[in-house]
Amino acid sequence: MLSAKSVFQEILGNDESFRLFCSIAASGEAQGGWENGRIAALVPDSRRDLAPKIARHGADEDKHGRIFNALLRKRGLEPVEVPRATDYTMLLEARGVGLAHEKLRRDEPLTEHDIVIYLAHSRVTEQRAAAQMAMLRGCFGDHPEVGRAVTMIAKDEENHLAYCHEELLRLAAAGYGRTIQRALRECALVEMEVHRCVSLAVMTHMGRILGWPKRTSAVLTAGIKAGYGYERLGGWRRMVTLRMPERRDALGGAETATPEEPEFA
Repeated sequence: MLSAKSVFQEILGNDESFRLFCSIAASGEAQGGWENGRIAALVPDSRRDLAPKIARHGADEDKHGRIFNALLRKRGLEPVEVPRATDYTMLLEARGVGLAHEKLRRDEPLTEHDIVIYLAHSRVTEQRAAAQMAMLRGCFGDHPEVGRAVTMIAKDEENHLAYCHEELLRLAAAGYGRTIQRALRECALVEMEVHRCVSLAVMTHMGRILGWPKRTSAVLTAGIKAGYGYERLGGWRRMVTLRMPERRDALGGAETATPEEPEFA
């Protein structure tokens, strides 16, 4: 029976599909690390208390990129160039989601409005990341090759999502409520479209590598489109609601390498 677990088992079981999967993941995490690092350096004086948390977020993303590259090295594989149509972070940036890279490359302080936009973007994309990693942890948390990696990353993504909820609620209390809701909704609607397009592109590449029959590709295509349809009808609301997380100050400490991380190298 075709399921998320069976599909990912196929991907993990083939060197070329595993290579593409890890390369896409590592590239996206590295991009997120750069973006957060630049934002942390450009935080306005009025929000300097956020700088260490944003830096921690970026350090976590860099760590995730290293983990995916280390999983490749363990198999004796090198990263592959990421196909443009599968580059989630680049496509979001091209659609105007988040802060423009041109702005981040300048050494000019950001505004409080920029920080609101950044956090709204992060809240939406971290919802996606947390859900995907929770799924992988549920399917492969005990997998001998990738189990510890997906468990570690899933925990980090939960912390990132909690941090976004908490900081956005603080900014809402400071008078940015309407701006936040507008930014969340706009970001969520674009993210859903980009996620659908990227999912279809990744499926096409994986299907070519793994030689999936037309029926398998058709079922997966229908599933991706059905998921997008559900989100368009109202599922998007889970990306724009805010609630105070159980774990407060989730990114309050400096990022450090966990004891497990060296074992991936």
